[in-house]
Amino acid sequence: MMERPALHAYLLAKPGTTEERPFGPETAVFKVMGKMFALVPDDSPLRINLKCDPNDALFLRDIYTAVQPGYHMNKRHWNTVICDGSIPLDAFHSMIDDSYDLVVKTLRKADREKLATQSAQ
Repeated sequence: MMERPALHAYLLAKPGTTEERPFGPETAVFKVMGKMFALVPDDSPLRINLKCDPNDALFLRDIYTAVQPGYHMNKRHWNTVICDGSIPLDAFHSMIDDSYDLVVKTLRKADREKLATQSAQ
């Protein structure tokens, strides 16, 4: 099971990522170049909202009970993942990576180029 500090560290290790709290002090929002790809409430149980391809979102909900429709999000494009240890760490990391990549694909070309420069350093 991933603990909150390790989760935050994994998210912040992604190039161009910042942590903000635009919805109040109790919810961490992780953005790449100003666009949200993850949302982590401070309360328990530890959970994370992640952007997801709509078809993948349904598939993940079918195979993992810890993956649910995005809480307070567009349920077609977001999943809430309960970090209870029931999902293998590599699969969990893949969900985070996919969310990040989906958002990066929507960035303006100039922002993607800036991000690529940051990643190369």
